[in-house]
This record gives sequence, structure tokens and C-alpha cells, in this order.
Amino acid sequence: MYVCGITPDGPMHLGHAFLFVFTDVFLRYLRHVGYETTYVQNVTDIDDDMLVRSKKAGKGWREFGEENTHLFLSHMRWLNNQQPDYYPKATDHITEMITIISTLLSRNMAYERSGNVYFSIKKDKDYGKLSKLSRKSMFALANERGNVPDDPNKNNPLDFVLWQASKKGEPFWESPWGQGRPGWHIECSAMAMKYLGETIDIQGGGSDLIFPHHESSLAQSEHYTRKPFAKFFMHIGMLRYQKEKMAKSVGNLVLVRDLRKKYNANTIRILLLSHHYRSAWEYAGKEIKKAQKVEELFKKAWKTQSRPGRVMSISSLKDRFYRAMNDDVNTPKALRVLQDLALRIQKDKGNTAEAKAFLTTAFNIFGLTIEYT
Repeated sequence: MYVCGITPDGPMHLGHAFLFVFTDVFLRYLRHVGYETTYVQNVTDIDDDMLVRSKKAGKGWREFGEENTHLFLSHMRWLNNQQPDYYPKATDHITEMITIISTLLSRNMAYERSGNVYFSIKKDKDYGKLSKLSRKSMFALANERGNVPDDPNKNNPLDFVLWQASKKGEPFWESPWGQGRPGWHIECSAMAMKYLGETIDIQGGGSDLIFPHHESSLAQSEHYTRKPFAKFFMHIGMLRYQKEKMAKSVGNLVLVRDLRKKYNANTIRILLLSHHYRSAWEYAGKEIKKAQKVEELFKKAWKTQSRPGRVMSISSLKDRFYRAMNDDVNTPKALRVLQDLALRIQKDKGNTAEAKAFLTTAFNIFGLTIEYT
């Protein structure tokens, strides 16, 4: 499983947490039911935003990126997310990117002009098969997300950059086309295939990455390997706040560093997992209060003393839990099952040991820690 990670150009917000907490639960569940799973999450440590924001902060781009990556990983540990098996940086994989680009050029799927290399979408009759967008919609979205339509070096305004010539004062790497740096999409293709092979099982990320990022990663990868790139794509819904998508560019951020001062990680995980991963939702502070009540319910159930005698039956609850998780990872429904289980444990007058053991198993799947205070 390859999940597109952060660009470390600012603090981690709750939208990031929604993506990575869900991914963590999905990973835990895959392993729980017996899949041997290798998890790769990357860090995009060089791109246009990195250069702009590091300059604004008065720091070198590499120092700025390392600082934000360190903070992000600190937040991930606090949230009790498992560490990826591989956590590659884009700048450590320039050689692999150059190899892919060179092959695409040799197959006439790309062209070079003035030290820049572009993927030619007209040469790819399947371009758009993932997003299923019209060219008009593609054009609008691409322009929102870094496309330069009036670039005089392009054959087509939608052709995307594989390699860009460096400008004065920018970091650069040597390449067959001169000094420059990679485009955004080629980075993930190189890192995914480096650690997971030419065809990966699952490609994940936010739903805002469907186009152009995943569409373009898919196209260049399949023309490089001549094999399917990903068997499944999983896209996480956007978190909204103040009626807009939570984003650094908008500035409507609920920061994880601020939430850490008021709440514990269990509360935040319950808040996030109360929403289905594919659903867009609007953040409201009152939801945290509901999550706190659920956490308190779980804590009381786990602390409830089991008594000798009749064993509490949990077969139907276990069945409901697994059916929910197997139904497109329906964490909200599974959480409601666990709430039912917790209530029954508190009310039961008999032997609840097996019920509490399963509650602990479910906590492990959801990444919830047992707190006995």
C-alpha cells in the first residue's frame, strides 16, 4: 500500500490527521485479518510550495522541510499511528525518476524543450480513465493545482511536467536535460515502484489527488512499465471547515498541535473514525465533546469488573463489527457496535472477560490506547 504523504511546508492540520488515522486503521485491519502488508508513505520534500514558504519563513528549503517533517512525525506518534515500513523522501530518489523519464522520452510519450520534459497527454488515449473528467474540467482543476497553461514550451496546455529546468537561486540536480528538479507526479511513481514493484495493490491519498496527481502518476507509470500501476485506489474525503475545504492555501486550519493541548489521542481518533473515509464532512467543535463521551464509555467498560457465572454472549456483536469493517471499512458503523458492546459490558452481571478481550482487540484495530486513569 502506497499512500501519498505530506509536503512539509507547514503544520499538520486535522484534514491530514483524517487521512493518516484512517490509513493506520485500514493497515491494522488488513494485518489483523491476515494480509501481509507493506506500507509506504512518502514525503514530498521539494516542490514549488516548499520553495515559496521556506523563503517566506526565512529558512533554507531543506532545513524548513526537515523541521516540519519532524513535527509531523511527532504528531503521528502522538496519534498512535504505526510507522510506515518505508518513509522515502522525494529528493533521495532522483536517479529513479530520471530513469523513468528517459524511458518515456525513448517511447515518444514525452518531449524535452529548453531543459524541461513534459508528458504528452495526446499520446495517451487512456488519459482520464481514473478521474473520468472532461478535458474542460481537467483544465480547470490542473490550473488550480499548479499547472501553467500558457507555458510556451508545451505542446498542449494540459501536458504535465516530468522535469523542470532550475531557475536562478533554486535547488537543482544534474540530469541528461540539464540542471533541474523533478515534477510533482513523477516523484510518487518512482517511490511507489522502488519499494512495492511495478504493480502495487493499493494507492491511497486525499480525494483532491484524484486529478491531476493520481491520474498523471497512473499514466506515466503504466507507459513506463507497460503493466497496470495500481489494483485499487482509495481516496479519502475532504474535511471542511468554515464552509470550505480545510487547506493551507485557504488558511482555515484546525491544527493538531493545538488539539494536543486540550484533548488526548483517543478522542481525536474517535472523532475522525466517526466519519466514513470516503465522505466529505464539516468539522464542528461539538463533535469532539461527543467523541470524549464515547471514549469515557469505552474506559468505563474496560474497567468494569468481570464476575463469576454466566458468560456474556458476544457472537452477534463480533459478527456485526466484522461485517461493518468488511463493508468498505465502515468505521462509523463499527464504532457504534463497540459502543453497544461497552454498554452491555457495564450492565452485565456475569462473566464479561471474553467481551472485554474482544473490546481490547477492537481497540488495537482502531489504534485506541487503554487508559486506566
